[in-house]
Amino acid sequence: MTKKDSFQIKLRDKEIKVEIGGLAEQASGCCLVKSGETSVLATSQIGGEREGLNFFPLTCDYEERYYAAGKIGGSRFIRREARPSTEAVLISRMIDRAIRPLFPENLRKEVQVIVTCLSWDGENDPAIVGLLGASLALSISDIPWAGPVGVVRVAKVGENFILNPDYEQRERGEIDLIFTGLEKNGEILINMIEGEAREVSEETIVRAYDFVLPFLKDLIDWQKEIVRKVGKEKISLEVPEKDIKLEKKVKKFLAKKLEKALYQKEKQHSQNDLEILREELREKVKEEFGEEKIGEAEYFFEKEKERIFRENILEREKRPDGRKLDEIRELEIKAGLLPRTHGSGFFSRGLTKVLSILTLGAPGDQQLLEGMEIRGKKRFLHHYNFPPYCAGEVRPLRGPGRREIGHGMLAEKALRPLIPSFEEFPYTIRVVSEVLSSNGSTSMASVSAASLALMDAGVPIQRPAAGIAIGLVRGRVLSGRESLEWKLLTDIQGPEDSSGDMDFKVAGTEKGITALQMDVKIDGISKEILKESLARAKKARMEILASQNKVLAQPRPSLSPFAPRVYTLSINPEKIGQLIGPGGRVINEIIENCGVSIDIEESGKVFVTAEKETAAKKAIGWIKDITKEVKVGEVFQGKVKKILDFGAIVEIFPGQEGLCHISEFVPQRIAKVSDVVRVGEIIPVKVINIDEQGRVNLSAKKAGFKPKNYARRRE
Repeated sequence: MTKKDSFQIKLRDKEIKVEIGGLAEQASGCCLVKSGETSVLATSQIGGEREGLNFFPLTCDYEERYYAAGKIGGSRFIRREARPSTEAVLISRMIDRAIRPLFPENLRKEVQVIVTCLSWDGENDPAIVGLLGASLALSISDIPWAGPVGVVRVAKVGENFILNPDYEQRERGEIDLIFTGLEKNGEILINMIEGEAREVSEETIVRAYDFVLPFLKDLIDWQKEIVRKVGKEKISLEVPEKDIKLEKKVKKFLAKKLEKALYQKEKQHSQNDLEILREELREKVKEEFGEEKIGEAEYFFEKEKERIFRENILEREKRPDGRKLDEIRELEIKAGLLPRTHGSGFFSRGLTKVLSILTLGAPGDQQLLEGMEIRGKKRFLHHYNFPPYCAGEVRPLRGPGRREIGHGMLAEKALRPLIPSFEEFPYTIRVVSEVLSSNGSTSMASVSAASLALMDAGVPIQRPAAGIAIGLVRGRVLSGRESLEWKLLTDIQGPEDSSGDMDFKVAGTEKGITALQMDVKIDGISKEILKESLARAKKARMEILASQNKVLAQPRPSLSPFAPRVYTLSINPEKIGQLIGPGGRVINEIIENCGVSIDIEESGKVFVTAEKETAAKKAIGWIKDITKEVKVGEVFQGKVKKILDFGAIVEIFPGQEGLCHISEFVPQRIAKVSDVVRVGEIIPVKVINIDEQGRVNLSAKKAGFKPKNYARRRE
């Protein structure tokens, strides 16, 4: 029988349990992590080394299972999980960003981390449990990794910070942030931040950091104890021997050529010169050392490029394009570029250029959400596209990848707190951000462009928003201690992102922060770096907002003439059935004849969406007639729909019929109803009674009905 080991830790009032052994025994590392009744299986696996790779092949996957929530999901015909949901993709990316920096630089073996949610209780977040599981699965495995990492979620409700909040607390809170961290030389360093906020101050973020620090330490210490008891010995990696002769030759060849090619204001010129230099290096190495040494020479090339960049930042505060460390690139801002769209905004920061286009739709155009954790509707959507031409590349067009989904959602989180309520603005809102040119932080450019598109469309957002990315270069001093020498870079571009140590994206308004995302290539950052990064981001955000306000400071007073109009009216909820009609016959007739869309809520609210006001008015009049509350004493011009032995069914308005008894047509007694009226005839009728079941009784004679040719009919 396989041995099982169990461990538990209590964080405030919540207990986390871990079981190791007896499950995925063939994986390099495996654990089952439980919080409440949420259970997540985390596995790590190392494979063979792939020849010719110059990067670390890591894959992270978070797998949702509908059975975890007691659902049968998937499409109607397949009934099984298909492609990952947006939520699953975001969690996969979050796990990747937290664990990737802690693998050895020279690791070239394939590593795969799979986190599967087996049970979900509707209260405890599987993302936090899953990331903790990924950390443990790697820590106890034989895979070289410099963890463990601790992970917690924090909300702020009122003045109180809440550790690992439930969904309701997250919804009510001012912030919803995830922090991950690790221990280095006795200090807890933060290596990943993800989350959203409702225009909070930088100080609130720092206070949240202070709040989570002791809990991160508890989780790290707990995992280290587990590793001591059940962890495997790590695989030792062979350190490849450097070809000193080749390295010297490469450095001598590059000399000042590399710095000259790298340090140019225009990215395209720099890229062209770097590629020419790289090709010259390939030819020289091939000639002197043989073709098999080209890969090693290119590795030296990249390392030398990184060294030059980092030394220039730390020693001379010199950036590739000549900017100061806290300087933003040149801005270009426009609104209303596209005449036929409902709203558009263009934002350019240097070579990073994004065009956002907004479309307004009916309430029924909302996205239907159905996932393991989520079931509902979504009325504000932001989508992000990154076509190959924006980076000067050629590649096949595919559906949105993880990067597109992640960047799109980050900008959506940044804008979500500013969107008007449905009661105030009953439209479905979709913004698509097209990246036209990329050179650093297109997601933050999307925040500005999308904000402009919203205001250009006349969407009454509370305030404009903007975002910025802050970078970091951290060095060493002679004593060997780390983190003592560092510089922050405002508005990082491509080379600074790839050669730097941090990408810290902060978005918000003049009032405060609405979204955060930070990842690093080093072990983590200190509180001092966090505080200074937030301060730098605020300064840059205010500069960008000031420029945006010069172009468009507030939403336009009216919607685009090409946008649909949504009209709202209320009816008696008991009349909804009449408005819909048998099998939807009545409402479909209105939609088809008027050219509108109609959405009905259970409360009796009806939304009519039309491109033309005349069509909307026609539909609204029709709806009012159908749902009109009939009162005793009212007189109508009704249409005879059916003749019976004892009376006639008369339609007094569409969807509302009543019975006119045979005795209520004329003062005299008649033998047959057909003696005085015919089917299709329009006659005046008066409501004389409405019974307890809502049935309407009519009288024609009390409404002044005079039959045509009555005497001749009797003959």
